[in-house]
Amino acid sequence: MGGARQRRGARLTPRLRRPAGRPIGILGGTFDPVHVGHLRAAIEIREALDLAEVRLIPAHVPPHRPQPAASAAHRLAMLRLAVRGVPGLSVDDRELRRAGPSYTVDTLAGLREELGRRPLCVLVGDDAFRGLPTWHRWQALFELAHLVVMQRPPLAGVSASVPAELATVLHARLADGPQALALAPAGRILQQAIPPLDVSATRIRALLRAGHSARFLVTDGCLRYIRDHHLYKD
Repeated sequence: MGGARQRRGARLTPRLRRPAGRPIGILGGTFDPVHVGHLRAAIEIREALDLAEVRLIPAHVPPHRPQPAASAAHRLAMLRLAVRGVPGLSVDDRELRRAGPSYTVDTLAGLREELGRRPLCVLVGDDAFRGLPTWHRWQALFELAHLVVMQRPPLAGVSASVPAELATVLHARLADGPQALALAPAGRILQQAIPPLDVSATRIRALLRAGHSARFLVTDGCLRYIRDHHLYKD
């Protein structure tokens, strides 16, 4: 082979094994509808962790909750309206194009094939993280991405009250700061504070069903779309 010979005993460290580019955040959910809590959390995390972007990925068939009230087409349209013109936020519809349950591990496998060793960061809430052992092939997630656990102050620590099988993984993988996420493509867990915004899609749907205003809980563009398409009515 061409090139200089490798020293005897030297460790191979090819460039392709190093992370390539700034990390990308992945925020999944039903987004039924997308609201300011989703958007603000994505912006806060992107800026705090210096992510290249955050991709919002709507689920087609959510494995851990009932089917969404709005159709996939409506939820996707509202997401695109919500992030239009917002730097660093984008929409990825790959789960809507895939049949069967929207397993995160399958989504990450597809992203990993496309992005090589680019660091990926799955953004999850504290409750979702504690339920991680119920996810499909949950241990394989760490081969594909980092996990960023979003918590509202005061921070109790992600190690509080987690299942025993998750506690072991947490102890081995907990990162001491955001810089660790850029040093490897996957495998770490980071706790990150986000502002306390008490907004939920469940409450928004209830307000709309009751004929009340949901303004400032969703973007104006999404609210117009909801009204134009008569969504979330009994």
